[in-house]
Amino acid sequence: MGETSLCRLSFFLLCSLCCGFSEDFKLTVILQPNWPVVYSGETISLRCEIEGGEGTQWTYEWRPTNRNSPTSSRIRGNTEPYRVISVSEGGVYSCRGGRERGGGGGDPVFQTETSNEVPIQKTVSKPTVTLQPTWPVIYRGETVTLRCEIQDDGGTQWTYEWRPTNRNSPTSSEYRINRVSEYDNGEYRCKAKRGRQLTDWSDAFRLTVRSDKPRATVTAHRTTIPAGGSVTLSCSVEGSGDWKFDWFRNGQQYPVDQIRVISVSEGGEYSCRGQRGNPVFQTEKSREVSIQKTVSRPTVTLQPNWPVVFRGETVTLRCEIQGGGGTQWKYEWIPANRNSPSSSEYRISSVSDSDGRNYCCKAHSDHQITNWSSAFRLTVDGNRPTPSLTAKNYNIPAGGSVALSCSVRGSAGWRFDWFRQESVHHSAQSIRNNESSGTISVSNEGVYSCRGGRGDPVFYTETSSEVTIQKTVPITPTVIQQPNWSQIYRGEKVTLRCEIQGGTQWTYEWRTTNRNSPSSSEYRITADSSGDYGCRGRRDRFTLTEWRVIRLNVSSPKPQPVLSVSPSWLNPGASVTLSCEVKHQDAGWRFFWYKAVSKLISSSYSLELLPGSTNGTEQNSFIIQGQNHTAGFVCRAGRGEPEFYTYYSEPKFVWSADSHPAASLSVSPDRVQHVIDQPVTLKCSGNDTKWRVRRFTDTTSPSHVQCSNWGTMHGSSCTINRLWYHSGVYWCESESGEFSNAVNITVQDNDYDGIILLSPVHPVTEGDPVTLSCRNKEQQLLSNVFFYHNDKLLHSDSREELNISAVSKSDEGFYKCQHSGKDSPRSWMSVRVTVSSPVSPSSPLLLIIGPISGIILIIFLLLLWRYRQPKDLCSFRSDKNNRRSTTDHGAENEISSPSQDAALYESVKPSEATAAEPREITYAIIKFKKLRKKKKPRKPEERVIYAEVKTRAEELAPTYAEINKNKAKQDRKEEPAATDESVYSEIKSVSALDDESAL
Repeated sequence: MGETSLCRLSFFLLCSLCCGFSEDFKLTVILQPNWPVVYSGETISLRCEIEGGEGTQWTYEWRPTNRNSPTSSRIRGNTEPYRVISVSEGGVYSCRGGRERGGGGGDPVFQTETSNEVPIQKTVSKPTVTLQPTWPVIYRGETVTLRCEIQDDGGTQWTYEWRPTNRNSPTSSEYRINRVSEYDNGEYRCKAKRGRQLTDWSDAFRLTVRSDKPRATVTAHRTTIPAGGSVTLSCSVEGSGDWKFDWFRNGQQYPVDQIRVISVSEGGEYSCRGQRGNPVFQTEKSREVSIQKTVSRPTVTLQPNWPVVFRGETVTLRCEIQGGGGTQWKYEWIPANRNSPSSSEYRISSVSDSDGRNYCCKAHSDHQITNWSSAFRLTVDGNRPTPSLTAKNYNIPAGGSVALSCSVRGSAGWRFDWFRQESVHHSAQSIRNNESSGTISVSNEGVYSCRGGRGDPVFYTETSSEVTIQKTVPITPTVIQQPNWSQIYRGEKVTLRCEIQGGTQWTYEWRTTNRNSPSSSEYRITADSSGDYGCRGRRDRFTLTEWRVIRLNVSSPKPQPVLSVSPSWLNPGASVTLSCEVKHQDAGWRFFWYKAVSKLISSSYSLELLPGSTNGTEQNSFIIQGQNHTAGFVCRAGRGEPEFYTYYSEPKFVWSADSHPAASLSVSPDRVQHVIDQPVTLKCSGNDTKWRVRRFTDTTSPSHVQCSNWGTMHGSSCTINRLWYHSGVYWCESESGEFSNAVNITVQDNDYDGIILLSPVHPVTEGDPVTLSCRNKEQQLLSNVFFYHNDKLLHSDSREELNISAVSKSDEGFYKCQHSGKDSPRSWMSVRVTVSSPVSPSSPLLLIIGPISGIILIIFLLLLWRYRQPKDLCSFRSDKNNRRSTTDHGAENEISSPSQDAALYESVKPSEATAAEPREITYAIIKFKKLRKKKKPRKPEERVIYAEVKTRAEELAPTYAEINKNKAKQDRKEEPAATDESVYSEIKSVSALDDESAL
């Protein structure tokens, strides 16, 4: 192939030379449109014109040259379209034509000259002018740089052009202006080019230069630093930024970072200054801001420090700041409605009521301030005070002294003046002045007073009330208690007597625990509670004796006596002894004896005084003669004036086993011992139709136990179905108050295999036969039984029954039986002895004295009721000291005949019932006493004689006269006897007590 091309070229050259082919052509490049600049995104057309080559088939070759290609590139084309090309890149374009001979398609054999070059420039993106630093406001003297920035310049080296051009503008991308001035104000543009590329002019950048130098501004969110806190300061330069700040305090640079906002905790004058750029450009200093620091809150104090100020006093209020020493403070006061000072002291002379209010203060210095103090309340009392004068003791002991105390309530700071009045005839004199202590000791009697003073000028109180100080002389009175009982009960009357030795006229004072005392020497009280009672004497206003104190022990409640009866079971005609026991038996008690009368409407008893007990007895025992039937008794004691009574004792009973027609008790089955499961019926009979059955056991009280509690009452019968714990004494009580005989019932507690003794439940008459036997639970008669009398075996052999053909008093006692080693309970068998006439034939003297005594008694009674005046046959004397209260016991009148040596006493004791009630029984006790020179033994005929004296119709109860003839002792020396005998007649009428005396 290479050989072929070489041949062609040689041929072309040869033809040209041989033929001499040579033509002149002019080539021109035409722009369409005729734009020398191509903008980004645009294209332009280039057309190659060959002048003089019309009609020839040309081929065109374009040679563009641009900055990026070191050599030109060729664009060839054989067709018409290559005559015109479109370009979008900058560069220098030219063209030339060529043609072939004969229209072949090979390389041209002829080429024209190259056309003129047409430069095409392409524009890139518009540059941007920026300011470095990017401050919105530039101040004269600052240095700034304008920068021309082309986006996506690709690192190409550009040549820059700046406007304005009135000064030496640079060809680089940065336009630096040192120390700008107002002449540098204006708009700045730039453009750039490189090779066949260029930019448009940038948009205008406006450079604003302020001719004045800026001043920084300090802003504080508050100007007062709270106690323990801080405040925030801000520095700024108006309309500009990018500043760093220097801070100053009190004209000196403040060592903090160059930041815009700082926090400070100290007071002072603060300012700031801004700086920026390189070289550094500084603003003017800001104006100073005064920051005040809050120190501790002040305190308002009062000088003098009195809690209450009285009208007319002078006081000073002081504003005190803790830790504020050495600082020059200025002060403010509230209230400000008067000329308040600017100093720390607020003096009020002669305070008034209007000054009583709240006061506050605060203070400030150059850079320090306080808050308002807490309110101080000034209390002004509009009344002039009166001091209180007290004494620990108003009586000066012998050889001693007393302390006086003067004080003004609710206030302090006083000094005291003391005054003393020696007597009622002298005025008070000053004894001490301006004493700092409110307490003094005095040893002289008198009337004392005091007053207080304080402040400058001195303000005085009123004079205190007077206090009388008395002096005690070494005399101690004696306190006597009457009656002098060791134990006093609540409600008793007691008299205390104060006795002082010496002839001085004394008045008396009593010191008690709960009442006003009299001024006399005797103090009569009704005992209420234990306490100390004291008395002393007063001779004049200032002289007293010592106190004498006595302890009065008062007990509550009042005592209840304990009554005992002996014997518990009666022997016909035998006496019964009642004993009444009270605590402190020897304390002046008199004893009252009562008979218990049944009350069927309740479980209690009404009481009747026993004969001989109307005025009580000094002895705590009482003997009842001739008691034949079951009866209940009660006692109580009394003492004092008016009489004070104990509670009633519990009733005690004396039981009689003998039946009587008015009231009797029978038992079915008729025996003493019973088994638990066998019913027992107690039947009452007698003169009444209404009955109740009572019992006495070891564990119960008869006043609370009757048949309805432990059995079933049907009419006059009481049935006990089961005898658990029913061993005891049983008796009947009628509606009229009669008591039946009493029976013993013994229950065999062993309900499994226990045995019982069959013995009579009622007394056996002496001489009658008696049979005792032993039975088991099923009531079967047992054989091989041993019998015991008072725990002694009667027979050595066993038997079925114990037969006594004729009982005697010696057979009385406890019996039991024994079978197969088992014992029955013990039962008492009582033997009734046959009683002969109450008057022995061997005592004829008694037969004579009895009727004579009855006749004398009748005569005496007739004389007593006939003659009432003391001027007739006898004189009447009433002894108040020996008279007893008739509230509960009747009245006692004592009548004596002075014309006879022997005294005749009659004690008439009406019933406690109302006057309308009939008197039932009258007892007369006539005692004969005769004084003899020698002591002789009592003869049998001097015993008591009972004579029946009927003073009324037969329908009334009989009257008994008890005649005692006793011989009295005679002194060893012979004395004339007034008469041989004295006759005492005691007539007693007894009826039922009121219901109030019931238990």
